[in-house]
Amino acid sequence: MSLTESQRAAQAQFTQQSSQYGLEHPILSQVKDVEAAFAQMTFALGDRVLDVATGGGHCAAFFARQGAQVVVSDISDAMVGQAVELAGGQGTVLGGTVNLAERLPFADQSFAIVTCRVAAHHFASPGDFVAEAARVLRPGGWLLVIDGSIPDDEPVAEKWIHALEKWRDPSHGRFYAPQEWRHFCQAAGLEIKKLELQPLKQPDLEDYFNRANTSPENREKVRRHIERAPAEVFRVFDLKTEDGKTVWWWPRLTLLARRAEN
Repeated sequence: MSLTESQRAAQAQFTQQSSQYGLEHPILSQVKDVEAAFAQMTFALGDRVLDVATGGGHCAAFFARQGAQVVVSDISDAMVGQAVELAGGQGTVLGGTVNLAERLPFADQSFAIVTCRVAAHHFASPGDFVAEAARVLRPGGWLLVIDGSIPDDEPVAEKWIHALEKWRDPSHGRFYAPQEWRHFCQAAGLEIKKLELQPLKQPDLEDYFNRANTSPENREKVRRHIERAPAEVFRVFDLKTEDGKTVWWWPRLTLLARRAEN
């Protein structure tokens, strides 16, 4: 598997930090966002689901509990192993693969649902991922993407959060606005059924550092970056201090798109 520099960084980061994304993760382990999207899909017992960039496997485990036959994939073999163990304990897991999100090693029209949760901001090309997801979806199949985002037409806040995330985790790519996801889906021939942002509280900057193993130097850069944040950042992210902790509200994107029936 030939990797770009950014892809190698992501692979190394998530292999090293895989234990931080397990059952106890304070945000990823809570799957009400997945449950809400699932309620809007058509689904039959035994449908095949592909969870791309599975991470700790929380989304995969949710679909396994619904009676899906789940395949997990990730750029990190450590993450694949963890996800197979978690999801396999809750339902049917057909296996796991180590691959790029932009090059899925599966046949055309082989899945009813493709999911990707809190990962696409690491991808080298999310547009290529959406195109690949469309290819492996059967007619009438669903694509679900949940990720950090930025509201449309907020360049100051986008630049600010991009710098912060690159210091916190150098494998970060960037967050994509809803209008960009709309373009990716249109280019891939998918019909958007839901595309929205909902605020999700990030309750503790220091915990955020620890889960990414942020270097001391970069932690200090982030703290200074927060101290100098412009007004647009406070408006978009509701950045504040609560009980001595730096907190903010992450715009969480939910995208639900569908491949045409024929």
